[in-house]
Formats: sequence, structure tokens, C-alpha cells
Amino acid sequence: MITIISGTNRKDSNTSKVAELYRRLLGDKGIAVSLLSLEGLDVSARTPAIEQLEKDVLLKTERFIFIAPEYNGSIPGVLKSLIDNTDVKKIWGGKKALLTGVSTGRAGNLRGMEHLTGILQYVKMHVHHNKLPISVVDKLLNGTSTISDKTTLQAIDEQLTEFLDWK
Repeated sequence: MITIISGTNRKDSNTSKVAELYRRLLGDKGIAVSLLSLEGLDVSARTPAIEQLEKDVLLKTERFIFIAPEYNGSIPGVLKSLIDNTDVKKIWGGKKALLTGVSTGRAGNLRGMEHLTGILQYVKMHVHHNKLPISVVDKLLNGTSTISDKTTLQAIDEQLTEFLDWK
């Protein structure tokens, strides 16, 4: 099972739009995925809701796609808290991760993806080499809920194909 994690709790975010685009593109490839939004999810402590999320989604997932926005040169605290407040060994260890950074700036959250790579490797995940920075995401979305830029879509398609073929 593949789970896409929209790495922010902000409502109607560019991150959630990119996560939905990834879900749709994988669906077009015939791949069923779960989409985990952090909107409205309390990840500040290990709660019964987190334990249920582990049981229903996270334990069953073998591959994760993290869509991580740039927050102050890194990733959102809510994404880090999700990782911290789960059973790290059972949930993350030995599983595969794909990273996509999004930002309205020029770097596409490169620094945040490096931070996230370090965190995921610390919890013993295997991080795919093709980390895609999506820069000026607000202009790519252009007030819509999807990206139509052919170069960006081609880069996403190549990234997803590599991830799906990764043994």
C-alpha cells in the first residue's frame, strides 16, 4: 500500500493540492493509494486517534510519499510531530519514502527535504534519491487546484515511475 502524506495542517493549502495531484496521477496508472491529510489531526501527543491511524493506515503502508511545504527553511512541525508520536519502529522502519517539496520561492523546499531525509533515515526509512522540488507552486497552480505545466508534470511522472519501479 502507498500512502501520500500532505505535510501541513493548513486548510486549502498548495500542499494538499499537490498531494491530490499525486493521488490522481497514481490513479491514472492504476495504483490505489491512501491520502493522509494532517488538517484537523491532533498529532501533539500519542493519542487513541494516532493509534487508530496507525492501525488503519500507517502499519499497512509499505511506501510513503511525503509532500512537504517549506516552513521557515524546513518542514512543518505538524509533520515532525506525526513521526514523533507514532510507534517509530513499527510504522517507519524499513519502509520506502519519496519526497516532494513545495514552496512559493525558488528552491522548492530543498533545505526542508534534506531535513526530512535526515529524520526519515534516522527512523530507518529508505529515501528515494529523486527528491522533487516544486518551486513557485502558487504560480504553477495559477489559482486552480492542479498543475498544468508540462515540464512539471513530466518531472512528477518520471519521479513516480522510478518510485514504483524501485525494488
